[in-house]
Amino acid sequence: MGNKTEGRYSHVVHSFAPVYREDSEILILGSLPSVKSREQGFYYGHPQNRFWRLLAELLGCGIPKTIAEKKDMMLSHGIAVYDVVLECDIIGSSDSSIKNVVPVNLKKMLDGSRITRIYANGRLAGKLYSCYLEPQTGIPATVLPSTSPANAAYNMERLKDAWRVIVSGVAE
Repeated sequence: MGNKTEGRYSHVVHSFAPVYREDSEILILGSLPSVKSREQGFYYGHPQNRFWRLLAELLGCGIPKTIAEKKDMMLSHGIAVYDVVLECDIIGSSDSSIKNVVPVNLKKMLDGSRITRIYANGRLAGKLYSCYLEPQTGIPATVLPSTSPANAAYNMERLKDAWRVIVSGVAE
């Protein structure tokens, strides 16, 4: 899904469902799945993205390998995962190229869960959330440093320090 040619925009439509259930209390939002994630059909699919390793370490779990293991790890700790962008025009996986944004609708998710804390994975997700979604949800998002390999300023230890807020009060 999407043209990988550098310099060319592709129209991308988010193609997989949010991960949550009625007892979810925390929502982690990315901006839009990368090319690798879209190819795999699940969140944070780039092998160099530190999301799954980071959350596993913070939650005291083994690093999940399969989509089912990833879903189970998040749901068993009351954590939901989704993205801010439902569709947009983008060049490859370049967040900075995103334009013509159509945001997701969080109403069904928020009405069908106990989510009260929202975290944005990276500045762009935070900016898009505050622009498009916070006016409807009324819930401010805490912006955390991106787990993307492009965020070289944050090594794993710095990410863990910043993301530790996620596990304060999560279900065991």
